[in-house]
Amino acid sequence: MRIIAGSWRGRNLATVGKGDPGTHLRPTTDRIRESLFSTLSGGHFDDPITDAQVLDLFAGTGALGLEALSRGADHATFVDDGRKAQSLIRQNIASLACADRSRLITRDARRLPANTGAAATLVFLDPPYGKALGAPALAAALAAGWIADKALVVWEDNAPQPPPPGFTRLDSRRYGDTHVTFLRLT
Repeated sequence: MRIIAGSWRGRNLATVGKGDPGTHLRPTTDRIRESLFSTLSGGHFDDPITDAQVLDLFAGTGALGLEALSRGADHATFVDDGRKAQSLIRQNIASLACADRSRLITRDARRLPANTGAAATLVFLDPPYGKALGAPALAAALAAGWIADKALVVWEDNAPQPPPPGFTRLDSRRYGDTHVTFLRLT
């Protein structure tokens, strides 16, 4: 795994190889990340990355939030309760020397503390597939003040996801077994 573009282009990230099913680590492949970020920056959306406050729920290795930082996001908050994922995120933050622009919350994404900082304008949501964890995590983040008005949500799952209350579906893309649903907080 590597950073695809931006200031850290080509930098390698700590990886779990093909994943760790026991801890539900299933890294987003470079190909899917490249396609996803091409969609984000390709005029479909109004530049959601530059100066963004990013919330990366079920962060895994942190690759999505780190890619956004590399491409001009201001800050990224990573949320994951898995010890292996937390270790990988810490390694990647250290490797890229971006601790001043990052925060790791070691908690279940469905039980976020109240946000005391800036709300996220860009949210990556990549829960374990088929476990119905995405909607509760999104609801918890919204209730705790983590999501800004008009924020863009990028939700990866094994099927297109219906928008939860308060969100509008903008688009959906399929990449093999992965479906990416783009939502906007309305």
